[in-house]
Amino acid sequence: MTTADLIIVNAKIHTMDGLNPHADAIAVQGGRILAVGAEADVSNVANGTTKRMDAGGRVLLPGFQDTHIHLQDSGVEFHRGVDLAGSKNIGELQARVRKQAADTPNNVWVQGLCWDPGTFPVTELNRHLIDEAVSDRPVYLMASDGHNAVVNSMALRELNITAETPNPPNGEIVKGDDGEPNGMLYEDAIWWALGMLPKATKEDLLDGTKEACAHANKHGITGVLDAMSGERHMQVYTGLDNAGELNLRVAATSKVFPHDDLDDAMGRLNFLRETYRSEKVYMHSAKFFLDGVMENGTASMLEDYETGGNYPIMFDEDHLEKLLIAFDADRFQLHLHTIGDKAVRVALDGIEAARRANGPWPALHQLAHIQCIDDADIPRFAELGAVANFQPLWACPEGGTDIAVKMVGEKRARNIYAVKSVIETGAPYAISSDWFVSTLNPFAIMAVAITRQNIGEGPNSPAFYPEECIDVETVVRGYTTNAAAGAWRANTTGSLARGKYADLIILDRDIFHVSPSEIAETVVDFTMLNGEEVQRSGKFDR
Repeated sequence: MTTADLIIVNAKIHTMDGLNPHADAIAVQGGRILAVGAEADVSNVANGTTKRMDAGGRVLLPGFQDTHIHLQDSGVEFHRGVDLAGSKNIGELQARVRKQAADTPNNVWVQGLCWDPGTFPVTELNRHLIDEAVSDRPVYLMASDGHNAVVNSMALRELNITAETPNPPNGEIVKGDDGEPNGMLYEDAIWWALGMLPKATKEDLLDGTKEACAHANKHGITGVLDAMSGERHMQVYTGLDNAGELNLRVAATSKVFPHDDLDDAMGRLNFLRETYRSEKVYMHSAKFFLDGVMENGTASMLEDYETGGNYPIMFDEDHLEKLLIAFDADRFQLHLHTIGDKAVRVALDGIEAARRANGPWPALHQLAHIQCIDDADIPRFAELGAVANFQPLWACPEGGTDIAVKMVGEKRARNIYAVKSVIETGAPYAISSDWFVSTLNPFAIMAVAITRQNIGEGPNSPAFYPEECIDVETVVRGYTTNAAAGAWRANTTGSLARGKYADLIILDRDIFHVSPSEIAETVVDFTMLNGEEVQRSGKFDR
């Protein structure tokens, strides 16, 4: 009889396996689950060499998987730049930037990320305000949405951006009434500028990625889909995997650009898929940005904004359809950034065209974000087998949502983050973070998904269309079985069953029976990947 390396007993196990939903013990052998069930039965696979862990009655779940996250880039940029999240006014933002400059005297550029466009409207932030913090070195600060950035005057000079500099495709160098650039960059202008900044060192890449993995493990995440990966990302992940230092499972999606020739794009992604592949690391999807964000008016809507104007889809639509059909035929998953309701419509139309051309297959193509959706498109996710990949942390009465409501009007606002409406059609779905855009902490995200209220404001605080709230079981499934399916690893992860990888977490509280406000404070006491401990809280001494 096969003997377990480890058994965990006295646990409230939610296996997320419909055939065996609850258990109180689990056995691990060789990185896989050997048995899960009643303690008396599981103990039969133990002997004198088997390690034993008492969970102390805590909840044990499959490891969570975040299927829309910018893991490596976020880790690297937080490693070498200043975190501006939570800055409440321009004085606080300036102080953080000033301190970063003082703390990194040997860096030519001062960099930071995660300033909030809801707190600092893009129409008001400019180079002069950043000059007040640092004027003698170039400064580059990315917004939390990843679709806006602000630079100071010296950065404009270093980048050779002048009044005559044309906008790059799908990007805007914002200019003032005097025709001079005011320091704000929108959409692809931020990536164009970022490409001219000093590249991260090899040490930055390795250290930042390992820090990001540890941060994810701390919050119970054992698998991700890195939502925009190129060859550099795959090299780093593969190198860490080969060295035995990668504490996450990484599926990756690589960007296809509007200007891409079909053969070039297909060749680039196939090279990544064929060159970098292991059990833990693989390229599995093609990423398409169909539009931008509400905060700067680059989300694409079926009808004009209430405030006037609109924004086109970032691709020629005929070219986009050809790309989607071709990548579907070559068995890539499609991963589509969709904020406005027109972007959602075009994405679903493209998936429908691909199914019509190539026949259906279990691709689980994903639409990420889905901030706005037209009523007619709500049932199409189920009809097409397309995954609605939501980030429900944003579905509360906060600054970004306030901006969106003003821009689309009350009638269309009803369908902002219509999470429950889509899920109730039977559509496949996933819950994710989009870190660095917001926290990767699944428990904060759960709390908002369940209440549609701002965290910390209490049960009587305003809720954003509370009829779209979902329950704990639904959101946990979005992080486990459904996420594993979307990342194409449901056969080996996502639930706790014999033969699957021993990727599991132990929590400090029972999230199925506490108040939503308590869920947000959940601590992951223990994280296991592939049968190995990768994280343990200081208070868990079992």
